[in-house]
Amino acid sequence: MALLDSRLLSIFATAILPIVAVAAAGYVLGRFEDVDPGPLNTITVYVLVPALVFHSVATASLSGATVAWLAISVVGFTIAMVALAEGVGRLAGDTEPLLGAFVLTSTFSNAGNYGIPLSDFAFGTVGRQTAVLYIVVQSVLMYTIGVYVAARGPGKSPLAGVKRVFTIPLVYAVVAGLAAQWLGVLPPADSAAMSTIQTVGNASIPVMLLLLGIQLAGTNFGAALGSVVRANALKMVAAPAVAVGVALAATAAFQGLGAAAPNQTVARVFVLECATPAAVTSLILVGEFSTGDIDGIEPESYVSTVVFTSTLLSIPTLTVLIALLESGALL
Repeated sequence: MALLDSRLLSIFATAILPIVAVAAAGYVLGRFEDVDPGPLNTITVYVLVPALVFHSVATASLSGATVAWLAISVVGFTIAMVALAEGVGRLAGDTEPLLGAFVLTSTFSNAGNYGIPLSDFAFGTVGRQTAVLYIVVQSVLMYTIGVYVAARGPGKSPLAGVKRVFTIPLVYAVVAGLAAQWLGVLPPADSAAMSTIQTVGNASIPVMLLLLGIQLAGTNFGAALGSVVRANALKMVAAPAVAVGVALAATAAFQGLGAAAPNQTVARVFVLECATPAAVTSLILVGEFSTGDIDGIEPESYVSTVVFTSTLLSIPTLTVLIALLESGALL
């Protein structure tokens, strides 16, 4: 027991605490200073993260089969969670727009601001590369499936939101990174160009965590407690279990086709990314595409509450999950 406690404490100190500490600094800043996260978010989305994505993809040691496995797994996980959340929400009597907000917060993970630093601290370079590819696939799904879920009630058309897939800079950063690697035009790793890109990309990790804290500081509470509890249960408990099932099924399918299965680290990072708290981007989607309220509860307030509470719950749950993943108990 003492050995287990020591291991959990070590994981918390090395993988979770750095994230909590930086995000907490952003939270305190957001509570005591009038900080507009908009410009900071713009810099992150259009400069820092694309640099991180380009460098990670261009220098990645992941095989094409591994990238395909990861993409298929993210899609499979998303579809499974949408179906599960939809069923649970309807059985509980939720209706639009609360049902859409419930599905979004139960399905989509904070794979960027939270997941990339977490995977980096927990699993090193492979963890970061895997997390970057995860967020690329999830971003496309969020602005297609996610926009549809947010806008399917009476109100705005989801078409304008779906078009945003083509404005996401990190998608083009992936294409550029893969093209540079495939064409053999990538500068040497120690060149000034690559070092500059790496430096800019590395800056995204602390900035994303500060931004997460600032966004959480602006949370407006006021959601239905029962639905919040259900969303947290699905996001923090059911999601990692579904992710393990998807990872095992995808690996078995690849092996059945004679394709190489991903190494264990990639599969473990995939599960870890799926288990991160509710995505802050869900708040953006419901803000732009949901209309109305349920019993006086605005979708934005509901999503803010789930994001905040799931982030707090993630501290113990992800510590235990990382311990299980590192021990090989799950994958």
